[in-house]
Amino acid sequence: MSHAHVIARLNDATLGAFAFVPPSETLDHLVRYLSTWSGTDKLFTLVQYTLKLLAPVLIARARLQHRIGLRKEPTRNVSSSFAKFADIIGDFRMLGRFCGLFPVLQWMISLERNPPPTRALLNIERLQGWSMLVYYPLEHLYYLRVHDLIPAAIPSIVSLTGRYSRRFNLNAGKLAVWSCRAWAAYVVLQFAHLLEDRKLLMMKERHIKKGRDVSIEERRVLRRRWGVFWNEVVANTANLPLAIHWSLEKGFFSNELWPTIFALVNAMASFRSGWKATALPPRKPVVENDVGDFDSPLVSVENQEM
Repeated sequence: MSHAHVIARLNDATLGAFAFVPPSETLDHLVRYLSTWSGTDKLFTLVQYTLKLLAPVLIARARLQHRIGLRKEPTRNVSSSFAKFADIIGDFRMLGRFCGLFPVLQWMISLERNPPPTRALLNIERLQGWSMLVYYPLEHLYYLRVHDLIPAAIPSIVSLTGRYSRRFNLNAGKLAVWSCRAWAAYVVLQFAHLLEDRKLLMMKERHIKKGRDVSIEERRVLRRRWGVFWNEVVANTANLPLAIHWSLEKGFFSNELWPTIFALVNAMASFRSGWKATALPPRKPVVENDVGDFDSPLVSVENQEM
């Protein structure tokens, strides 16, 4: 074996070590999911609230160990690191939402040209769009103000002489509360949206049960739509107490652990829905015996996975 051949083999075994790693559909799926801003935001949301939940748990564990003599200090550095990292992620996610207004504008323009199947859904989504047009600018102002990037008061009316006759105060706390109230309106409207979605799904389900020439693919699509529906129910139900809590100046929960738990539940449901939405269709066709009898998931809500 020549010297050059040995070097080539050595390079293949070291620099080309990834040749021995098989392709991964899961990795491809993850890259596809995280290539979107929504997917990245959902992942960071999951990490953020996991860390926020772990931090007090680790603090309580350290205090208990100190009390029974297993630790010298009642504190744990990793818990404060988790909390700081969670705050950094939250700041990053809020900064990332500075571009969130553009998809809302695109959605509202498209909504008038491609309306949903019912008038009720059209009006619900119109109101949701307007609530987001209020939410985003207020949150942006809050972010800029809390980081001291804009002054605490800005001119609102210019007199004929060119002098400012009035100044508009930018209170970061009030901006945050009112932006959350706009978001709370969206959350409440989403429950009305889900009721309309359920009616449409029930109609489709009755049609499939009565039909004789119903394809397997139609049943599969309806199953997926029910799964999306119940996942959205979980996510929006977790959002409701958060919307109420953050819409009140003094909050609703006295213990911040509850908002963290609800936010984590929402993060799990949102990440799951996004993961399923970016999954590729199965490569092999599904045969008749693989599907089984069709049953409505309405009768087994408790079996839905989060």
